[in-house]
Amino acid sequence: MPDTTTPAPESRIVPEKRKRLSFVWIVPLVAAAAGGWIAITEVLNRGPDITIVFDSAEGLQAGKTQIRYNGVEIGTLTQIRLAEDRNKVEATASIKAGNEDLLVEGTEFWVVRPRISGAEVSGLETLLSGAFISLEIGKSTKRKRRFIALKEPPVVDSSVPGRFFVLKTDDLGSLEQGSPVYLRRFKVGQVSSYNLNKDGKSFDVKIFVNSPYDRYVHPATRFWQASGVDLSLNASGIDVKTQSLLSILIGGIAFQTPASATPLPPADENAHFKLFESRASAFQEPLGKSEDFILVFDQSIRGLEIGAPVELRGVRIGEVVATRLVYDPNQENVSVPVTIRVYEGLLGFPRTADDDGDHRIRLQALVEKGYRAQLRTGSLLTGALFVAIDHFPDSPPARIDWAQEPPHLATVSGGLASIEEEAREVLTEIKSIPFQKIGKDLDIAVDQLNETLLQATTLLESANGLVQPNSVFLTDLDQTLEEVGRAAGAVRVLADYLERHPESLLLGKPAEED
Repeated sequence: MPDTTTPAPESRIVPEKRKRLSFVWIVPLVAAAAGGWIAITEVLNRGPDITIVFDSAEGLQAGKTQIRYNGVEIGTLTQIRLAEDRNKVEATASIKAGNEDLLVEGTEFWVVRPRISGAEVSGLETLLSGAFISLEIGKSTKRKRRFIALKEPPVVDSSVPGRFFVLKTDDLGSLEQGSPVYLRRFKVGQVSSYNLNKDGKSFDVKIFVNSPYDRYVHPATRFWQASGVDLSLNASGIDVKTQSLLSILIGGIAFQTPASATPLPPADENAHFKLFESRASAFQEPLGKSEDFILVFDQSIRGLEIGAPVELRGVRIGEVVATRLVYDPNQENVSVPVTIRVYEGLLGFPRTADDDGDHRIRLQALVEKGYRAQLRTGSLLTGALFVAIDHFPDSPPARIDWAQEPPHLATVSGGLASIEEEAREVLTEIKSIPFQKIGKDLDIAVDQLNETLLQATTLLESANGLVQPNSVFLTDLDQTLEEVGRAAGAVRVLADYLERHPESLLLGKPAEED
């Protein structure tokens, strides 16, 4: 019997169809990969973190303010916070890898902002880009991670060749950071910094002289203030000295080595020098020993200043160092003692093997011969006074009492006091003149003169009447003149005849000529 059953369908294993990754996931994966790469790169490029302490956070922003060296960004501020004492600001900065050698002891940081210092204007680029932090690398190799920022940027870059020197002065004048330093009116450096010493009486001024001009600074070199205008009046006229217009405005320092100085090697780095007030004082020869004297004046010393010169026969031998008032209760009077300082080396006395006390003997001899101290006017324009020691042969005898400390020198009145006394005497003489009596006598003389003029006028009128054209006086005068003319003619004829016949004076006139 045939098989009528239907064969069962064959079963097969069909593999499940894979689902493809959706395009939607590609973007996040790429982003994650890029972020991971950036993170890895950031970690690899990131250097150490440092802390910089500032006085203020003005102009600084975390995550934005850059740290630059020679114009290249080497780091960024990441955090700004107040210090524990609340007086400072601490900023954390992330430095890029490869710049670790910049972070050593001696490295200095400062904020670059627009500044005007001395004759220089800097930081103008920050007007648009904002403030940034700059640095100067220290010379040490010891690593450091905490720094104190400078209040002001350094005036001199450490990469500039040259040397620093320190000048000591009692008066800073118009000097400031960045003021120029001159050699023979040529700018060779500038003022780096200055500070007041602990005693409060002097300043230390640090200057930088560029190479190769720093080799002209020797141990004997003189420095002086070149600020403003040095004006002096001498026998040649008015002498005006100044280094430059810039030094007039912002001050300056000049230096030079005296030609007479012994040749020496250049001065060492940070060598100390004295800063003189002027070129004249810088080149003044050492004055040597000195002795103080007291001069007592019974007149006003208005116009006599401390430092005024003391001159002997017009040559400066010292200066005024002090003035004061002294009341004498016995005489109920006020005197004005003036202390002067006389330098032995300027007196012109000959030197001996043993000079101790010799100058006193010579000064005593001068006083005994009539030398006295006197106040004189040094300038009619300013009224400034000075002390002149000169010869007054008619002055009363005097001696120096060396037992006094300081000894007293004899004085005479003079200067403006003498002029005022003479003026008073002249005014007294003028007052004694009898101007009222002179006026009365003058009135009488004028009246007499008027009367005389009247009589003269009458006389002239009478004379005028005599010379009128129809007057009898003129008619008689004309007739008389005609007769005189005829007589003169007859005399002339007689003279001619006698010249031709001189014998007629003895023989008479010939008959035929009758």
